[in-house]
Amino acid sequence: MNFQRGHSREEPEINLIPLIDVLLVILIFLMVTTSYAKFSELQINLPQAGGETSTTQDQPVNIAVDASEHYAINGKATGFTGIEALAAAMKSAAGDQVDPTIVINADAKAPHQSVVNVMEAARMAGYGRITFTTQNQAK
Repeated sequence: MNFQRGHSREEPEINLIPLIDVLLVILIFLMVTTSYAKFSELQINLPQAGGETSTTQDQPVNIAVDASEHYAINGKATGFTGIEALAAAMKSAAGDQVDPTIVINADAKAPHQSVVNVMEAARMAGYGRITFTTQNQAK
């Protein structure tokens, strides 16, 4: 029932203009205050050291291992009788070098144990610089 004659009831309306203004202000505030730093990137300052370059070139000790567990040190075939004998052969091949680089040239089908034998012999000889050679894949 409408007891107020002559007064028509107004329909409520939602004014969207102030709502859009408020949202734009919030958006501008977030854009200004957000930092666009990359969190996955680490800024690392590496330490610097000065020193003289070595005048003597150390010759690496090349050890080859084939698929049938035959060893060769600097191109000379060496029979494997044990890790101690291989360590002694490494020491004689290194000569008077204190810590030469041991380069292991292992066949792709060489047993894992034969490579571990070379690494263990290098450890027993007191050599800590060991590297492996690889070749690029054919395209």
